[in-house]
Parts: sequence; structure tokens; C-alpha cells
Amino acid sequence: MRTRVRIRGIGRLRQSAKWVTKRFTHEALILLYHRVVELSSDPYLLGVKPQRFAEHLEILRKHGRPMRLHQLAQALRDGNLPRRAVVVTFDDGYADNLYTAKPLLERFDVPATIFVTTGYIGREREFWWDELERLLLQPGTLPETLRLNIKGDFCEWNLGETICYSEDDSIRHHLYSSLYQRLLLLPEVERSKVLDELLRWAGKEPMARRSHQLVSSDEVVRLSEGGVIEIGAHTVTHPVLSGLPAAVQRDEIVESKAHLTRILGRRVTSFAYPYGDYTTETAAIVQEAGFDSACSTFTGIVRRGANHFELPRVLARDCAGDAFDRQLWAFFRQ
Repeated sequence: MRTRVRIRGIGRLRQSAKWVTKRFTHEALILLYHRVVELSSDPYLLGVKPQRFAEHLEILRKHGRPMRLHQLAQALRDGNLPRRAVVVTFDDGYADNLYTAKPLLERFDVPATIFVTTGYIGREREFWWDELERLLLQPGTLPETLRLNIKGDFCEWNLGETICYSEDDSIRHHLYSSLYQRLLLLPEVERSKVLDELLRWAGKEPMARRSHQLVSSDEVVRLSEGGVIEIGAHTVTHPVLSGLPAAVQRDEIVESKAHLTRILGRRVTSFAYPYGDYTTETAAIVQEAGFDSACSTFTGIVRRGANHFELPRVLARDCAGDAFDRQLWAFFRQ
């Protein structure tokens, strides 16, 4: 007679192995970066230091399966996501993507997609949120009172004594946050008028700091050379799309695609919603414009059956490699 020996816990181990296999077989992670740079002031924590970005890529190469966004979209269509698939993306179109991020991506052989805001290509001014930071959150003195007419809304802020700015200056940080929220929803033309008025008030000239420069047309081409980076569209003016009429949304989406197609001489297949903001109508416009996929900024894992035009992403912060490794596995185990 055979004696059946039951090993305590073996059933749970088998179940755990099946759970891990199931989870990792049909899930992918899309990482969202903006910049690879070291900044003295970064109110929205968009910059990742070069050394830490290198650590991230080393971990992705060692423990994940880096793949291109268009490959992920195809895998979704086929219903066959690879195990531990990871996609790297960048939003906006900063020049440091070319000069700092691309060499590291090539070094670790990790592909990426960079979504470019076409209306800012080659501009000698910064993105509006960076210009606002330069005016308000940099060392120097400012006039005591700021008065602005923002689309008929008369606003006034009192900065108190015009002392030199310090990082713990709560008044200036409050002013920055308040103006950011007001400028966010303005059309590009109205927002530019307010920024020009702020420049005059602060006694500054429009410019682009070396650390905040945007890509030129030539640099977009150079980003795409070599095959490690594919270029995606990110609208013309980086608006909050859900607040715009459908016709204006369509112009922002279609023209950004057309502009990049003219620069690159080939089809542009991917899109990212500015601020991750969109509606069902917006997603339909993106699809009608001929894109194959679109990325949001809402946090989550890409699972089998996901909508190609509502892909979640995980914002990558400026953390050390060990912390990045833990966060990576934590998301895969959700």
C-alpha cells in the first residue's frame, strides 16, 4: 500500500506560482517620464537625475522586457502580452531627451517613445509652466503687489516685502500654484497675454534657459535616428482637451500628427493626452485621426483587453534604483 504524504504548504506554493504566472503573462507597464536633468527648482517633480535614470534602465533591462509602444499596441490587438513587458515614454519634448536621455537609452538598449508638443518645436521660450516657475520661484526680488486681469477676472496678490526668494517662501509658492491653476484652463493666446504681462511686472525678458530648452525640428529628426526612439504626438499647444469644443480638439490632434509627419517623413502612430485629460469623444477623435494607440496619465497596469486609446501609465519619479525596483514589482503584483 502506498502512503500518500501531504507536504504542508505545497498547495499554497503551487497556487502562488500560478498566480504569479497569470499576473505576469498578460500585463504590461508603461512608464511616464518628462525630463532627464538635475534642476534646482522642480515644483511638479518632473525631472529625473541622469544617474538615477541610468539605474532605472539597468533594472528594466535586467528584470523586465522593454518593448516599443507600437509593439505593445500590436500585442494587445493579438491578445498576447509578453511577460513583464515595460514601455518607456516621455511627454512634452524637452531638448534633454536628446542630449541626456537618448545616450542612456542607447547604452542600455531600451526603446522609448517621446511625445512632442508641436507648437513649441523650435521656440525660444519655455513651456508656460516653466516660464511661470522662472518668474516666481527663482532667486531675486519682485514688486510687492501683482494685479492681473485674467479673462475679466480681476485678481490681486500681495507678496509683502520684496525680499529675495528662498525655497521655503510660502507666499511665492502659493502665488505660483494659484496662477498655474488659472493659466491651465486658458486658451494659448490668452495665456500668452498673461505671461507677457507677468514678464513686464517682474522686469524680465522672454527667454529659454539652457536647462529648459525645447527640441527644434532638426532635434526631433535626430531623436528618431538610430531606431531606439519613436516619436509620438502630444497636440499643438498642450491644452486641457476636455475643455475644448470637438472641432478645436480635432485641430490640436490632427495638426500635431501632420506636423510631425512632415518633419519625419513617415507615419506617426502614437498619441498622448496632455495632462492625461480626455473624454470619450477625444479618444474617438484620436482614433479617427489615424493613430494606433493613445496614452493617458491615470495610474495603472495595461492588461489584456485594454482600450488602445486609454492606456494607463505610471509616473516615474526621481528615486534611487532600489526604490524604483520595489515600485516596479509592487505594480506588477497589484
